[in-house]
Amino acid sequence: MGVRTIGEILFSRDHLWVRMDDDIRATLGVTDYFQEKMGEIYSLRLPEEGEELIKEEAFGILEAKNGRRELTAPISGEVVEINYEALEVPEIINDDPWIEGWLIKLEMPAGQEFDDLLTEEEYEDYLSEEELEEE
Repeated sequence: MGVRTIGEILFSRDHLWVRMDDDIRATLGVTDYFQEKMGEIYSLRLPEEGEELIKEEAFGILEAKNGRRELTAPISGEVVEINYEALEVPEIINDDPWIEGWLIKLEMPAGQEFDDLLTEEEYEDYLSEEELEEE
């Protein structure tokens, strides 16, 4: 098991970021790449506080100028907080996906799933591969 650092950010292949807030809590949001590719975001559906997220299962829907996408959980855990501001004003995800535009906060029972995510360098390599496939 890797050593997790508070504030460490890792990435999923579904273009979500996960930041460790403390030993068991993490914040999730969409990456710059994802929000740029989707265009202006105008609608967001998120789970309720207290709901359980299961890794690799859908937990929300994001609708934007360039389409609609299910959001897939990069880790499992209980939703302990949702970003009500992002629900009311989804454009803040476009403006600031890292600070103001986060989506949900989770309590994770197992840190192993976090350790399985991509580092920033691995995520950038993945994006390069994905863009080559689209050409």
